[in-house]
Amino acid sequence: MKHILDILLERGFIKQVVFEDELREELNNGMVSFYAGFDPTADSLTIGHFLPFLAMKHLQNAGHKPYVLLGGATAYVGDPSGRSDMRKMLTPEEIKNNVNKIDNQIRKYFSFEGKNAAVVVDNADWLLKLNYIDLLREIGADMSVNRMLSFDCFKSRWEKGLTFLEFNYMPMQSYDFLHLNRKYGISLQIGGDDQWANILSGADLIRRKEGKKAYALTIPLLLKSDGTKMGKSAKGALWIDKERTSPYEIFQYLRNTEDEKVEEYLKRMTFLSIQEIENLTKHKDERINYAKEVLAYEFTKILHGEEEANLAKEQSKAAFSGDSENMPTISLSLQGTETIVDILVLANVCKSKSQARDLILAGAVKINDRTIETFTETLEKEEVNKKEFVLHKGKKIHIKVQF
Repeated sequence: MKHILDILLERGFIKQVVFEDELREELNNGMVSFYAGFDPTADSLTIGHFLPFLAMKHLQNAGHKPYVLLGGATAYVGDPSGRSDMRKMLTPEEIKNNVNKIDNQIRKYFSFEGKNAAVVVDNADWLLKLNYIDLLREIGADMSVNRMLSFDCFKSRWEKGLTFLEFNYMPMQSYDFLHLNRKYGISLQIGGDDQWANILSGADLIRRKEGKKAYALTIPLLLKSDGTKMGKSAKGALWIDKERTSPYEIFQYLRNTEDEKVEEYLKRMTFLSIQEIENLTKHKDERINYAKEVLAYEFTKILHGEEEANLAKEQSKAAFSGDSENMPTISLSLQGTETIVDILVLANVCKSKSQARDLILAGAVKINDRTIETFTETLEKEEVNKKEFVLHKGKKIHIKVQF
């Protein structure tokens, strides 16, 4: 049987790992308790957050015990990693609401039965109760300021200024790992590669304070071929909550994956075997489109279930074939006098009016069969009377609008 680290490696889930030989032995000798943390900065996670979930699922399937940590306390501070400016401060009420919603979201993705049943914890349960002086005395002497400031997550904030509030984020996250090690015996933290400094700091703190083995493992971020993060559509982030991002939108986004990224995404975003993936992607001509459809279907099924994946697949086919009866449908509150520019924004097809105007200038917008050519065009009388039309954006987005 393949070692779980080899499985994660061949599927593209490992960017950096410390004490790999020791960790390999620990994972081979019995159940290892591990965790990944997620700050509730919104009331839903995105598909960018979902990659650690898939790595956690592989580890759980191999017999190891996952803990999902929700940052009900660290969200009060905000992670400066990858930021050029300070995060928006959330109120305690907003954070609590986000924690509750995300807690409900994530429970369908793990097994909560058996010896290695998943556990969900909230660091508000211990961090909010800490006395600050006690925390300083507990971990302050074991964390080097010079080392902290050498990490990229802090360097990126130097131009605009790193606040003392943000400076406390790494010690808080490190204390999380220490607390979880003491209470649950957790010895491994995993997360996105942008979290390398935070995770490494926690593992180092455990080794210094407890004299125990602790490990850090990071996952490469999902990137498009231009180096930007995968998971952003024209409307913004792609959310796990289907009320914010529909299964159809997820399906369509992945159906339009760049050819050169299909194999990587299939390995990292589905549970298909490596052999199946190699068979799907061995042809680099138009046959790669079938692999894209499989990618879209399999990931949508993991995220929202087989029924929603089947529906999204049917809607996608209907949209491309012009079958308005079965294509995705939205309802808008329209008077019938709005410009097409306004409608594009109201339908969330464009984030702004300027983006909508750019699309019209490029000849990329149609209402039914007519191309929109000016910024002042509105719906025609027949469309208003019917209270229904098909909105086309380029070759990939086709939506039936009812009002």
